[in-house]
Amino acid sequence: MAVIPEGFLLPGRLWVLVLIPLLLGLYFLLLDLGRKRNSGRTISGLERVLPKQQSWKRHIAVVASVLALGALTVAFAEPTAVVDVPRDRATVVLALDVSRSMVAEDVSPNRLDAAKLAASDFVDMLPVRFNVALVRFAGTAAVVVPPTTDRGVVKAAIDNLEVAPSTAIGEGIYSSLDAISQAPADPENPDDVAPSAIVLLSDGTTNSGRESYDAARDAKKQGVPIYTIAYGTDNGYIVVDGVKEPVPVNRSELSQIAKVSGGEAFTAGSSDQLKKVYASIAEEVGMVKQDQEVTELYAGIAVLFALIAALSLGSLAARWP
Repeated sequence: MAVIPEGFLLPGRLWVLVLIPLLLGLYFLLLDLGRKRNSGRTISGLERVLPKQQSWKRHIAVVASVLALGALTVAFAEPTAVVDVPRDRATVVLALDVSRSMVAEDVSPNRLDAAKLAASDFVDMLPVRFNVALVRFAGTAAVVVPPTTDRGVVKAAIDNLEVAPSTAIGEGIYSSLDAISQAPADPENPDDVAPSAIVLLSDGTTNSGRESYDAARDAKKQGVPIYTIAYGTDNGYIVVDGVKEPVPVNRSELSQIAKVSGGEAFTAGSSDQLKKVYASIAEEVGMVKQDQEVTELYAGIAVLFALIAALSLGSLAARWP
């Protein structure tokens, strides 16, 4: 949660802050008068026996009191800040590359099987009211499961994905946009359009279908960010007719897709890394930034500083050994 407020519901109440420099000025004036008064005074026998007051405790008490007043004044003005709050509804399309390069074994047991397992876990991370769709793409693309809240259906479809030749990332994006258009309306608020996002995992370069750049630009126009995951390593290969064929992961195209669409690009070279990426994406798409009143935060800060001031004053009052 933000500590610095970005606005106030009742900004006129902030005038109380003018008291702070006045109080500090009065405090320093009293300190100066006290030093002048004590400069020529003779120390009594009782004062020699009693422990000296430590001036730093007095300073802490004053500073804490001033900070408490400042925080209380900010709370009095009802501050607002942009904070992350959980989304109630959204549509997330999981677009998975099933091209033949996904059988490379640089990720154990291979890219596709590891991606399936992580994708199933990702589906479970999303809020229960989120609609989830599944799109698979290789040389062509198709909506395997339209948006649904039934996680079991999506996970079963993920488990049944099979490899196919070629890679059409652009077609995968367009099919994902088609899937979003099929999202059911909220029965309670049928006129509200839920936000949506595409999570696209691939290891290759577009060599079939429409350009991924154009698809990403169209996604941007529709307000759909694409979170891309470049999955695999530079040492990946597949065996074709007994010959090793290198299939290094291509990061640049996926990075461009994310940038153009307003999403974010991730990379993963292992199963563990992929799980962490999916967890990060699930947290990001599950939250939305909103202006929210944060009065309680500043009231709590005021109480904390007031407690520090009270403890400091209590310490000053203890004049016995």
